[in-house]
Amino acid sequence: MATMLAFSIQNPGDDGKVISLPKPEPEPNFALIKILRAGVCNTDLEILQGYMGFTGVLGHEFVGIVEELNVPQNTIDSDANSSRTLNVIDLYDKWLGKRVCGDINVGCGDCGVCLNEHNRDACCAKFSRNHCPNRTVLGILNKNGTMAEYITLPITNLHLVPPGMSDEVAVFCEPLAAACRIPEQGLVNYGYGADGQNLQPPDRVAVYLRPPDRVAILGDGKLGLMIAEVLGREHARRNPVASPPPILFGKHAHKLGLVEGSGVERRFVSECMDDTAFNGVSKEHAGKYDVVVDATGSPAGLTISSGLCRPMGTLVLKSTCAAGKEFNAAPFVIDELRVVGSRCGPIDTALELLNLDAVTPPVASPTPTPNQETDRNGASGPVSDEREPIQPLRVEKYITQTFPLSEAADAIRCAALKSTMKVQIICSE
Repeated sequence: MATMLAFSIQNPGDDGKVISLPKPEPEPNFALIKILRAGVCNTDLEILQGYMGFTGVLGHEFVGIVEELNVPQNTIDSDANSSRTLNVIDLYDKWLGKRVCGDINVGCGDCGVCLNEHNRDACCAKFSRNHCPNRTVLGILNKNGTMAEYITLPITNLHLVPPGMSDEVAVFCEPLAAACRIPEQGLVNYGYGADGQNLQPPDRVAVYLRPPDRVAILGDGKLGLMIAEVLGREHARRNPVASPPPILFGKHAHKLGLVEGSGVERRFVSECMDDTAFNGVSKEHAGKYDVVVDATGSPAGLTISSGLCRPMGTLVLKSTCAAGKEFNAAPFVIDELRVVGSRCGPIDTALELLNLDAVTPPVASPTPTPNQETDRNGASGPVSDEREPIQPLRVEKYITQTFPLSEAADAIRCAALKSTMKVQIICSE
């Protein structure tokens, strides 16, 4: 039996170690993927503290090469980006030997959610992708993850990595996709005119009936910075009139400096805090933001986030924490806050963003719906024909250190240090 190296957790909450495991075999309509690089994220660190009660191979961020496909001969798979269907030969041509990233949720394929039988995808952005009740999740729930030499994933979960994109950059597509989930969910309003419709040029100078949302991001960890990179660029792309950019509140000057040029305003979190206030937030910032994204990775961040959010505003939760804390629901009820969870996002959108160069502007639809446009992520609001070019996203600056798979335990320890940004594990050369 062929074997492989993998960083595995034997019991929930264990430290984990590199062991030899049987090389996986792809199920029908699955691919065998040789992992080139894997990333370490805060969710991995939480799992090592017992989050999800997970046992098995850790990791869900990766780039790899498709080495094998298990495609029954009677398979015909629809290609969402084409009017034709893909037969077995087409599938092999498209995927075999290609570099890929992948969606981490593996649905059962048979339930009402996977089949979208109530068309929930039309009203709930990509409901079927994330919410199969029988799903497994790569390196998180009942499926071995990416800190290994090989994994298997359904062919329908795969996304081709653009030619020329380095492996170290491609690994960032999963955490960047998690940030892209916020615009995909349509959680930020970019302004409506007096007629209730999205303003279009030249009417962008008109008075807003509903002004663009003020957005705050709390937390300058890895995910918080990715969210800042995405929402700053989304703000610049949509170009609302006289609308202040999103604000990133963080603790560390060097981390805040990493998102310079992303389109966000950067502030120290101490500027919005006041220990004498009942909610811990200074009057200059209390209740001033329509949308607050909590990416602190700490249960304590909820208190500050709820204080920043205006009554009936939206609080977006991006943190997963193993540690619990006494929770006071009163501010959420009194202020009637809309609390929205936000998980896995569009890998294809993340790859597009990573692949933008210095002169690539977003392309406007040649035939927009009159007076209204919904962008590719599902968010509604004005989209300018006079858009400024989006600055390229250079994620290499976030990499602190790389380790070989044999030293994955050291990689985990490095990732847990407060000074660390991103750690990657080289699983194969």
